[in-house]
Amino acid sequence: MKFLDQAKVFLKSGDGGPGAVAFRREKFIEFGGPDGGDGGRGGDVIIEAADGLNTLIDYRYKQHFKAQRGHHGMGSNRNGARGEDVVLKVPVGTQILDETQETVLCDLTEAGQRRVFLRGGDGGHGNAHFKTPTNRAPRKFHPGWPGQEQWVWLRLKLIADAGLLGLPNAGKSTFLAATTAAKPKIADYPFTTLAPNLGVVRAGDEEFVIADIPGLIEGAHEGHGLGDRFLGHVERSRILLHLIDGTADDVVASYRTIRNELEAYGGNLADKTEVIGLNKSDALLDEEIEEKKAALEEASGAEVMVLSGATGQGVKQVLYRLLTVIKESKAEEPEVINAPATRSIPRPPVGQKLPDDGEMQWDDETGEWVGGEEGNLEDEDFEEEDLEAAQLEEGDLEEGEELEDGDSDEALDGEEPEGEEDGSDDDTDGTSRHGA
Repeated sequence: MKFLDQAKVFLKSGDGGPGAVAFRREKFIEFGGPDGGDGGRGGDVIIEAADGLNTLIDYRYKQHFKAQRGHHGMGSNRNGARGEDVVLKVPVGTQILDETQETVLCDLTEAGQRRVFLRGGDGGHGNAHFKTPTNRAPRKFHPGWPGQEQWVWLRLKLIADAGLLGLPNAGKSTFLAATTAAKPKIADYPFTTLAPNLGVVRAGDEEFVIADIPGLIEGAHEGHGLGDRFLGHVERSRILLHLIDGTADDVVASYRTIRNELEAYGGNLADKTEVIGLNKSDALLDEEIEEKKAALEEASGAEVMVLSGATGQGVKQVLYRLLTVIKESKAEEPEVINAPATRSIPRPPVGQKLPDDGEMQWDDETGEWVGGEEGNLEDEDFEEEDLEAAQLEEGDLEEGEELEDGDSDEALDGEEPEGEEDGSDDDTDGTSRHGA
């Protein structure tokens, strides 16, 4: 079955049925009076999280879902029947976003969870409802109230306790296959995973769920490669396992590439607890392992765990480290970690890069490059020295002088002076927390 994690659908609840205009006409009953019944209520649009579903492929070829309208009223004070509801069954972890993909309207995080998303219109009154002592034969009726309609996005974000991150061919699928019953595609030649995979890990007598997403490359947030659209599947995870290919020439560059993509993506991913693993240790000499491990620890400020998914070396230690953090996180926050709304459509054309001057940016709203001499510069165009020079000191403003409208130091958010990193980076428990 093809994996599909987002779809746009049109939903409409049923209109209310019209009331009836009728009069009681029976032999020997004079002045029978009005007896037109009310119309039935329109059907609702209900969204249900169904266990056993893991893709939104059902909404790829059918995008319109309309509930039945209410039946009309009839004579003899008979009310119309209620319209049938339409139920959309979606995988657990599906979010319902508005058409702009900026607001989360509904988030289904538990199996069996149901939400009446659009309520059907009420039925109209028949003429029996409008009779009064002075108006004994009304011919008035109500046609019924209309239902609600809306275009929405269905966005699936897998619910997993831990997420696997790394460059392509870092050994994420091999690690998943070695620790779970999942069977991702693995080969002895370089290629990358094309769709996310889930697996259940058993560590001792306890279990947790781990998610493997396609590898990221430099510039993924600009649409390069597969882009960063699959990062949404690890937004709900409590911890990230960052695997680094130990056979790479520059492991520090590999680490920083992923960190930069997480910060560019947003969604609080850069703030999540992280375990760093130097993978493919079976292909390295002891001297190379020590050298690359020391370089990574210096760059990340946390302990680096050495492992090999192919041979199983160090895998158990990594699993127990993940389990420890997951248990601590569940004790502090037992409910599912809700993921914010993230826009992933449209993206810049695959393979298209920014102009060399770096002054153009891709606008998701218009679907085109914008900017210029007055446009915003890319973050990477600012050197650290420029940011420090741009920082305002307390004494830079004269007394009584105020910043002009539009001046802001938002560009400096997240930049911390040297030597004032988060204290948790100094921990040596194999985890690290990084600011966005």
